Amino acid sequence: MPIKINDKDKNTILVLDYGSQVAKLLADCSRSCGVYSEIVPFNIKIEEIRARRLLGLIISGGPDSVYAKNAPTLNKEIFNLGVPVLGICYGHQLIAYLLGGKVSSGEKGEYGYRELVTVKTKNTPLQGLNKKIDVWMSHRDQVIKLPPGFEIIAKSLSCPIAAMIDRKRKIVGLQFHPEVEHTKDGQKMIDYFLRRICLATGRWKMSSFKAEAIKQIRERVGGDGRVLGAVSGGVDSTTLAVLINKAIGKRFIAMFINNGLLRQDEEAQVVKTLKQAGVNLKTVNAENIFLRALAGIIDPEQKRKIIGRLFIEIFEREAKKLEKLHKIKINFLAQGTLYPDVIESVSAFGGPSAKIKTHHNVGGLPKDLKLKLIE
Repeated sequence: MPIKINDKDKNTILVLDYGSQVAKLLADCSRSCGVYSEIVPFNIKIEEIRARRLLGLIISGGPDSVYAKNAPTLNKEIFNLGVPVLGICYGHQLIAYLLGGKVSSGEKGEYGYRELVTVKTKNTPLQGLNKKIDVWMSHRDQVIKLPPGFEIIAKSLSCPIAAMIDRKRKIVGLQFHPEVEHTKDGQKMIDYFLRRICLATGRWKMSSFKAEAIKQIRERVGGDGRVLGAVSGGVDSTTLAVLINKAIGKRFIAMFINNGLLRQDEEAQVVKTLKQAGVNLKTVNAENIFLRALAGIIDPEQKRKIIGRLFIEIFEREAKKLEKLHKIKINFLAQGTLYPDVIESVSAFGGPSAKIKTHHNVGGLPKDLKLKLIE
């Protein structure tokens, strides 16, 4: 059960995930502007989008070509929702392709810093910026013909349509990546889109997320449910442990498994940190189990899968022991997962990102898992 936020103030931006390895940064940039954003699969149903109270949509980058067979696409009804749309890289190309423009493989791709020359920038995300801006490009394809109703607002030496806008429908396309720190004034561009085009109030705070997360955990677990949490000492699982502990107190048990692959003194540091936070913690020494299973294994991916499988087996075994010892019923398994781990393992949100490496806590849970999942 991923934690979501109820946007009572109609202050939400949806980021459609097309597999960019930096899609998370779009959500981070939005939240830095005081606007709650949520990353969703690119193929989310239009009915689900209509049911939300949105300020705007951002279409992320991605590794595909919009004109390729089976390329991830977009329901064109999105452009009729009456909310502003910002397309980044693949999103920029997809907007052009679907609305009557033309996209083709460029004579020269662009990767790295490029000098952007701005034109007609008034009332656009490039307003008030220098005539020439250093931006970060990462593309082979490019828009070579504007869709009807669009105009060029920036170009580079080898990309004549590096940014475009349909002022009437409030649709913006940027071939470069404003969400990465390499693009000078990229945060200003996103801020302009959110505040001046989407008319966001910028009142959202992370404290809102914390309060809503605790509320949702209580509702999900119920008045007598119990949760076993997988903790490693990392920021992801530690944050989740603290949230669940605040939500349900002693009905939450955090479990730290020593797999024999830890840094020096790491177990003691994790125990100290979580106990200082008031978390009910149980440690399990499974060093011999893991090292025996990994003996002779050379391939890193195979090692990660073995580690993931053993973690779940041990969690379920220890849950049964706790139930028998304390005469209780454990209903849920909780795990925290950083978004970079998700996209490295192929996006769990539906984005077609290429796998970098498997993370044992992403997509590796068995189908016959006995416990319900909170993440």
